[in-house]
Parts: sequence; C-alpha cells; structure tokens
Amino acid sequence: MQSLRSPGTLVTLTGATLTVIGSLAYVSDHPNLSLPTIFYGIPILLGGLALKSSELPPPARLTAPAQMRDLREAPASEPLRKLLADVCRWRYGQKVHLESSLESLKLWDEDDPPVLESVEELALPEGYGLCLTFAPGGVPFPRWEACQERLGRFFGPGLRAELAERPGERIALTLRPLVPAGDAAQSDPSPTVPAP
Repeated sequence: MQSLRSPGTLVTLTGATLTVIGSLAYVSDHPNLSLPTIFYGIPILLGGLALKSSELPPPARLTAPAQMRDLREAPASEPLRKLLADVCRWRYGQKVHLESSLESLKLWDEDDPPVLESVEELALPEGYGLCLTFAPGGVPFPRWEACQERLGRFFGPGLRAELAERPGERIALTLRPLVPAGDAAQSDPSPTVPAP
C-alpha cells in the first residue's frame, strides 16, 4: 500500500493514463485529444519508470505519527524531528537512507552498506528520543561502538547515542537528549562521604 503512494508510482500512473487515453483517442480518430496526451504521456511514463528504478522507500515507522506529536514539536526536539522527517521520505538515486551521514561517520561499506530498517519514536525521562534499527551489512558492531560518542554529536547538539545488538544481527541506535547537569544531579544523587 505504501508503494502506491510513492512519487515514482504516481508519475508512472499519470504517464500511463495519458498514454492510454491518447492511444484510444488516436484509434477512434480524435486527433485533438490524441496528440497532446500521447505527446505528454510517453515522456511522463518514461520519467516515472526511471524514478521507480531508483526508488528507496522509507523505513518502517513503528510509532504512529500522531502518537507523540506534542513531544516531537517541543523546541528541544528539533534535531531529532528533522532527522525523522529526513528518513521518513522517499529517496531517489541513493542506496540507503542516511548514506552521506554513514559515509562521514566511517560506517560505510560500498558493497554491503548498513540499511535503516525501522525508526521508533521514544518518550524518555529526558525527553523525546529516536531508535533507529539497522541491518549492519558489512559494518561490524565494533566499528559502530568505536563511533558511539561521535554519533550523538553528529545528529545534533545535546544528544547522546546508545548502541545495542538486537536479534537477527540488527543494531539499534538510540538517540536521546542529554540530561542537563542540574537535572542529572537531582535525579541521580551520589552518596556523599562525611569528612573525617
């Protein structure tokens, strides 16, 4: 169902419809209708087929879009909101989502790149978070771990990354806001040792 709403499918169906209408008009001897519809229909159809051949669908979205709207729209959630909007779009001419980001982070394998399979919005004690689940491809988990600290900073200020291995050779990247220093001290008080 999702693939029927893709831009490539819509352009292809529009071109196919115009081409069929033009062909029927030509056969039934209606040149005023056949010439423009065939003239526009065939190039649109070919353009749509070209889009379909390079189409990359968005990953599975595990959280309903309306479910966390208030938390997502908070000003502090802006970096993650932009990331969510970026990965939930149809892409054309790319192998995988976040291709340039993964290349910059040195988490790239040209022959078997990591594939973003799902994205989940999280309501965390610190605020709004995202969990991105990847099939790691040719990039082993230790390489992801080596970039863990950089991953949080890369996707936006005030974020930290957590990595976890999941069943089926999957890697979960959770991006969560950093707890402000004052809040961290209040939420996790460490015991003090009395001075002698």
